[in-house]
Amino acid sequence: MGFGSYSYDAHESLTRGRAALPRQQLFRQDRCHPLMEPHGVRWRESRDSAGHPASLGIVFALDVTGSMGHIPELLARQRLPAFMKALLEAGVADPQVLFMAVGDAHSDRAPLQVGQFESSERQMDQWLTWLFLEGGGGAAGAESYELAMYFAAAHTDLDCWRKREHRGYFFMTGDERPHGYVSRKQVADLIGDTLEQDVPVRHVVDALQRAYEPFFLIPDLARRRQCERDWRELLGDRVICLEDATDTVDVAAGLVALCEGALPDLDALARHLQRGGLTRERLGAVVRALTPFAATLGRDGTPQPRLEDEPLPEHDAPSGLQRLVAPPER
Repeated sequence: MGFGSYSYDAHESLTRGRAALPRQQLFRQDRCHPLMEPHGVRWRESRDSAGHPASLGIVFALDVTGSMGHIPELLARQRLPAFMKALLEAGVADPQVLFMAVGDAHSDRAPLQVGQFESSERQMDQWLTWLFLEGGGGAAGAESYELAMYFAAAHTDLDCWRKREHRGYFFMTGDERPHGYVSRKQVADLIGDTLEQDVPVRHVVDALQRAYEPFFLIPDLARRRQCERDWRELLGDRVICLEDATDTVDVAAGLVALCEGALPDLDALARHLQRGGLTRERLGAVVRALTPFAATLGRDGTPQPRLEDEPLPEHDAPSGLQRLVAPPER
């Protein structure tokens, strides 16, 4: 998949035209769309083509439980065109986006929904608005994020990785912890795979990282206390704490641009976002959210320490100090 061309103007017109629609008219599914059922899916593929010779697979795994369903709505009404525009203008030529929906396998009817990698605005929008925003969620402070990571690791195939050993991107939004392991029974019921035993979530993260740069996006600072520690144990600096969910697409696009080297540092990203019309308030919030991870790349805009590469002095005169090699005699 991933064929078709992208038009920002058409995408912007599509989203702007339904800004006032009630959610029920925008997301009409009352169950998992049949084409988004993960059961029996062998592969979701991001492929190169004549029109997209340098495809880059990008997954948005969106938490659609009761506290998080506003982010898919935000993307569909306003912000997905801005994400694509930011990527394209930053020099990421052929992004292909796949949407997943994540709920809780212990309590929801549709805890995992899976679209296709797409390049055109209409196909992307179709999968996004086919999501069933169930609005449920787990009761124990954990939801089934591990199933989305398992699916991406085991059932997606990216040409960027297969042909160029270039990782794609996996963005997951959420405000809860993952369950500690991928349940053998849930995988059999929901996806159809036969596992010999339950799989620890850390092993799933390791498998995911072979082909993806994974990030977990917490939508606001108030909710980080619910889950940040657990996610940091799994993903370290790749847990990004936002100040407001409206920053999701700018933060995600900024992460891709910085990791790809399409923009050299946070200063360049800030100028890029400012030219795109981001307000001063939101620009500051995006930069603050990205600064810790940008620092790990050496792209936070601060001067890097100069490492001296000179030989250590030799044959210096005695300093007058003597090292004690044995306790002094009493």
